[in-house]
Order: sequence, then structure tokens, then C-alpha cells
Amino acid sequence: MSHAFVKNDDSFAAALRGFGPTGILAIVVILLLGNYPVAPASGLLVLLWAERSHTPWREIGFVRPPNWAKEVALGIALGIAFKFAMKALVMPLLGGPAVNPAFHYLAGNTAALPGAIYAMVVGAGFGEETVFRGFFFERLGKLLGPGGRAKIAIVLITSALFGLAHYQVQGLPGVAQAIVTGLVFGTIFARTGRLWLVMCAHAAFDLTALWMIYTSQEAAVAHLIFR
Repeated sequence: MSHAFVKNDDSFAAALRGFGPTGILAIVVILLLGNYPVAPASGLLVLLWAERSHTPWREIGFVRPPNWAKEVALGIALGIAFKFAMKALVMPLLGGPAVNPAFHYLAGNTAALPGAIYAMVVGAGFGEETVFRGFFFERLGKLLGPGGRAKIAIVLITSALFGLAHYQVQGLPGVAQAIVTGLVFGTIFARTGRLWLVMCAHAAFDLTALWMIYTSQEAAVAHLIFR
């Protein structure tokens, strides 16, 4: 490998890590692709960005957990419990509808299940968490620093971005739900620095929502506390 090639590669990597035109363009492209239905592509773009910018994957949250089984089990349990809490308590308090009109077409729709499951596990669990927690925490961390106040600001900013990304498909109720979930998942990631837990929780959260919709249990769950 020639010295000129290595130098050019190092220069490009530095530009991707920086906040000049190249770095900002990378952020914009990943943000624009950071929502369904191309979220898996955005997650892969983040991994490509990490490779080309010479950023270790651990800096975007791909850190081996102390115990894989406990990490996955905890994530799944958290996601299920969190979805029930959101549906039965938080969203009614925020004035959200008992039935999600954006995804009501999934009720009893067996043919749509494979695509929906793929979108929720790969698109949401992998794609959205890689973008909104892994990538944007790393980028904002470089700008704001590692302090406690900076982490709070990063959680707030990424939660707002996560909420806005859901407006086109789900409207204001979707924005409200995404902001709350972003605050919870963002806080967990800020404390652990690991994506696996929030990936599993996010996928379980969405799959629980899918179960509620598919079995027409949304309204029943929404009225568990506030009848």
C-alpha cells in the first residue's frame, strides 16, 4: 500500500470524524435514512461510517455485555413492560388514541406479519438504535464532551430527533411516544454505553405493540387504568 493512499485514507477518515462539510454530510445522510422503512440501511451506514472513519465500534455502543443471556433477557422484559406502561398509563395521560391509526391495518393481517416483524426487529431494534443512540451519542459526545450535563443534553437532543423522525408516519401521538421512549432508552445507553440492551428492549417494545394491534387488544390495554 502506497504512502499516498494511506495519507489520503487517513485524511478522509479524519474528515468523516470531523464536523466540516464531509462530516456534516455524513450526519445528514444517516439522519435522513434513520427512520422506517430504510432504518436497516441507516444502521449499516453507521457501521460503514465507523469503519471508514477509523472509529472503534465500541464508541458507538457495540460493546460486549458481561453476560449475553442476562442482557437479552433483561432487554426483552424491559421492552414488554415498558410498552404496557406506555399504552396503559403514559399515552392516555398524553391524550394519545387508544388505537394507533397508522398501524391499524395490521389488526388480524397475517400476511403483513413477516414484514412487520422484520421492520421491528431489524429496522427498529438494530437500525434506529444504531443511529439515534450509537451514532448520535458519539457525534454529540465529541461536540459537547463527556460530562454529566453534556450527557443530559445528548439524551434530550437525541430524544427530540427520534420523536421528529416518527412524525411523518405516526403524527403527533407517534412523536410523543417516541420522545418518551427515546428518553428512557437514551438514559439507559448513557449509563451503560452498550447498545445490546436497548436494541433488545426496542425490538421487544415494538413486537409487543404488534401483538396488541394484531390481536385487537390495543383498546383493552389502553383502558386498563383509565376507563
